[in-house]
This record gives sequence, C-alpha cells and structure tokens, in this order.
Amino acid sequence: MIVIAGEALIDLVPSAAPEPSPPGSGPGGLPALAPRLGGGPFNTALALGRLGARAAFCSRVSSDRFGTELLRALRADGVDTALVQRGPEPTTLAVAEIGADGSAGYRFYAEGTADRLFELPGPLPPDTRALSLGTCSLVLEPGASAYEALLRREAARGVLTALDPNIRAELIPDADAYRARFRSWLPSVGLVKLSVEDAEWLGGDPRAWLEAGPDAVVLTRGGDGLTVLTRNGEWSVPAEPVEVVDTIGAGDTVNAALLHRLDAHGALVRGGPRRLSGEEWRDVLAYASRAAAVTCSRAGARPPYAEELTGRP
Repeated sequence: MIVIAGEALIDLVPSAAPEPSPPGSGPGGLPALAPRLGGGPFNTALALGRLGARAAFCSRVSSDRFGTELLRALRADGVDTALVQRGPEPTTLAVAEIGADGSAGYRFYAEGTADRLFELPGPLPPDTRALSLGTCSLVLEPGASAYEALLRREAARGVLTALDPNIRAELIPDADAYRARFRSWLPSVGLVKLSVEDAEWLGGDPRAWLEAGPDAVVLTRGGDGLTVLTRNGEWSVPAEPVEVVDTIGAGDTVNAALLHRLDAHGALVRGGPRRLSGEEWRDVLAYASRAAAVTCSRAGARPPYAEELTGRP
C-alpha cells in the first residue's frame, strides 16, 4: 500500500475563450473559470490509482459538494479513502493562471478550509510500504504540524517516505523558517522529488541533502527531462516530446510514476532507492517522463491510465 497524505482542492482553470467585456468597458475580458479536481497529493493519489498501484488517500476533506466529488473521483479510480477525515468547512480553491508556454501559477483561497484542520491519524494500514507528502499541506497550520508528525512517525517505523515540497511561495510567510523546517525533515525522508526551480528557492546543493538522509533526490527540469541524484551516481533522461497544453498536475504525475515504478523494481522500502543501478534508475525516470507527457498533452490535471503508457518506448 502507498499512502498519500495532503490536500485535495478545486483548481479554477481559465477556459480557452474569455467572457465578453461588459458594454463600455473596453477591450479585454476575463476568461471563464472551470472547476477541476486538484491538489498535489490528490493528483498523486489519483495518478497512482490509474497506474494500477494500491493507493490510499489520507487527508481532511470538506463535506461540501466539492469534497464529495473529490472523494468520488478517487474511489472511481481505485484509491482507498478510509483514512480521510471529513469536516463541514469549505474546500480550498486555487485559481490557476496559464502562461503562454503552458506553465501554471496559482492564487490560493485557503483560510478556514477543511484540509487545514487535518489531525494526526491512528496507525496506517499494516501493509503500508510508502508514505508520500508535500505541497500546501506542509505549510498551512495547524494541519502542517500534524502532517509533519505523521512523516516522522512513519519514518521511525521503517516506512519509505517521499517528499514533494512543490513550493508555493505566496503561502509561506517566513521563507527562512520554512527552509530550516525543510532541512529538519530530510533525516526522515527516503525520496525527495522537486523541480529545479523549487531546489533553487530552497537553497543549498541538493547533492548535500543526500548526506542528511534521503536515498535519492529527483529533479524535474521541464523540457530538459529528469535527473536523479544518489550517493552512487547521477542519471538523467530527456523529456518525452509532446505538444504541451498545460503543465497542471505534471509534477504530481511524476511523483506517482516514480513511486509506482520503484515498486516494480522492488525498491519501495527504506533504503531501496539507493540500491538501484543506473540502468534501473533510467527506466524509472523514463517511465515518469512518459506519464508526465500524457498529462501535459491535455488540459488540467488528468494523469494517464496504465494502458495509455503501453507501447510507448
């Protein structure tokens, strides 16, 4: 079982055509915003389910209509939701802005929302082999402290822990304090996955993070592909060629594909990623690149199903 812990929210994504401007307001106009299921951990859990992994989602989700639909979607793709806490608070909203290159920026509306009130759960299922956390859930209190406690508890009992910080700087009031907190997590983390931009924001050399505890650090480099750093070496693969519609959910798809392929190599155990050979790591990275390309080829966070990757090189 792979447990993914963190927020589930609604992305409000601009439609292709803007709404007409009101009479007398001049040129321009605002695009209509379409609600899409999202949140980094939610996307990761959904992608794992679609790839055929045994996955469970651990979060606090609103009992409103958005929250109900988020859980319905997870269950429809085979994700276990027994660990989900429910609450009457509203669902977090993230308004997406899509750049000309398909990249996505976000403005969050998260005050008083359900996922911020997550509480440390009881024991995870006994067959849990990996726990993945990240994004807003490790920033917004009081839930962030509960997720951090979960990370440390599961690492202490030997579960492989994966961290995708997925930095949203606008949500971080004290950057230096967050960077120090990130470094404090490293002894409890087996796998770090992040973009080169996030690595630069966090500061320091990702290679040095390996000395603090992680078995591997995977860097996503956009159109330049993926690179893994381990104590035994570094390996890279190019990006899968694709016509990019947008990049929403691409990093989350990479996160899920990495975990799923590591499992296929028998490396989803504490210390497992560091034992892989260069050839095995290139296979893991190439699989993640192919999966992300499918997500980038369509609007919104719509990760691929396993059969969509069949036959790809």
